[in-house]
Amino acid sequence: MPTSQQNQPMKYIFVTGGVVSSLGKGLAASALGTLLELRGLKVIMQKFDPYLNIDPGTMNPYEHGEVYVLDDGAETDLDLGHYERFTHTNLSRLNNLTSGQVYQSVLAKERAGKYQGRTVQVIPHVTNEIKDRIKEVASKMTADVIITEIGGTVGDIEGLPFLEAIRQFGHEMGQGNVLFVHATLVPYIKAAQELKTKPTQQSIAKLREIGIAPHIILCRTEHPLDQDVREKISLFGNVPIEDVIEVRDVKHSIYEVPLKLHEERFDDVVCKQLNLTTQEPDLSKWRHFVQRVIHPTHHVRIGVVGKYIELQDAYKSIYEALTHAGAANDCKVDIVRVDAEAIEKGGPDIYLSGLQGILIPGGFGDRGTEGKIAATGYARRTGIPFFGICLGMQIAVIEFARNVCGLKDANSTEFDKGTPAPVISMMEEQKKVKQLGGTMRLGNWVTKLTEGTKVNELYQETTINERHRHRYEVNDEFKDQLESNGLVISGVSEKGELAETIELPNHPFFVACQFHPEFSSKPNDPHPIFRGFVQAALQHHGTPEELA
Repeated sequence: MPTSQQNQPMKYIFVTGGVVSSLGKGLAASALGTLLELRGLKVIMQKFDPYLNIDPGTMNPYEHGEVYVLDDGAETDLDLGHYERFTHTNLSRLNNLTSGQVYQSVLAKERAGKYQGRTVQVIPHVTNEIKDRIKEVASKMTADVIITEIGGTVGDIEGLPFLEAIRQFGHEMGQGNVLFVHATLVPYIKAAQELKTKPTQQSIAKLREIGIAPHIILCRTEHPLDQDVREKISLFGNVPIEDVIEVRDVKHSIYEVPLKLHEERFDDVVCKQLNLTTQEPDLSKWRHFVQRVIHPTHHVRIGVVGKYIELQDAYKSIYEALTHAGAANDCKVDIVRVDAEAIEKGGPDIYLSGLQGILIPGGFGDRGTEGKIAATGYARRTGIPFFGICLGMQIAVIEFARNVCGLKDANSTEFDKGTPAPVISMMEEQKKVKQLGGTMRLGNWVTKLTEGTKVNELYQETTINERHRHRYEVNDEFKDQLESNGLVISGVSEKGELAETIELPNHPFFVACQFHPEFSSKPNDPHPIFRGFVQAALQHHGTPEELA
């Protein structure tokens, strides 16, 4: 793990985007973090989001994709998942700032009289709040480089205070300490059979209107940039031609991005402009991981049964954790996305037969619940390796209670408040909660594992820390009945009152957990449950056989 080079002043990199959204600023920023770490630098990453929500915790997955939870319980943008997967940085709520948080803080100070009766304005009060967050991160977290991604697109009205704040910050820190990297689109017009630089030119011009002149231009493109295109962007962007960096679409995996950017000398250019003296990066381990992802020996088909299945970003961390675990087992994980509501209509056999593994992810609400229960029962009966996460564990308990314990009406009070067998119920402290945002059981909590169980074998530990995000728990009143029928509660909370992991000992692999292990999986350090699940799937031939 990189250590800070105390003899060099802290450097700041700001990554902005233009032309269109979804350019991959977060991936580019993460890949740069990887390359700088491999050069021996300590990197901190953060995301500034212009939307007015306090955080994405209450946003619909269709609006925002996955909510990524940090150790301290902060509900953040999914790009922070990329940051933690690609680097060794351990993030906190300080590393994700939204307009909602900024204005909330400014208004609270105004009500408390902190501004001494002055007129409160975007400049300087809002911009000062944004700059103060950068300074707070710099003072509390040791690093050589802080990389800050600015969400949204240049020209968005809600993003203007953030851009003005980083402009001011760059002026205050001085030349050589701050670097502006601008990601833009260079589209290919098929009819003309050529790349067009005009959108990039206009995006840079818009950024200049705000007072920011980019030092490096990242050109997202489907085709190689020829010399003429590079020269034109260099001329109109007012940067040396070597500072025009091609970011072409990768063929196989997002983990190729650091390798491609290194080929473009992106990290060399950054270090040169910031006067950073570093070693050459050792990319051997990263290359080895990428090769295992691209050229595996084996394949497995794992079904992810959810209700946001058509949305790629809804289960982003789960898909990445499966990729990590696949590489560790020298196999490609072919993810089969299964709509839980389709199972409700057609039954599990149609959609799940032939799979080597079934995973039920987290979620909220009752839509698709019965389909998930049917999928879980199918896995339990047929011996297909099963992995349930958060809601997936609660679903597994409901299915077991109904079909093994004989509690035919068993359910969660989230789905049926009047169920006569509430095997899943809301935590007592949650019943008093009125506001939704940031009020669940969130962040890192201790789990104690029972020796000799599957999870104990996978972790090789008896005490673990994992991230949580939920309101409902296994109802303690039904634990004895569940366990007497064969369900093993293999992990409990620190004080022993809450079930954290469950498993079936007579099954090839049937494990579920109340926490979210996908948030702590990394490319060269896959999460142990995911690794074990994929290994079990690799050993399963997809032929359903009724278990005794």
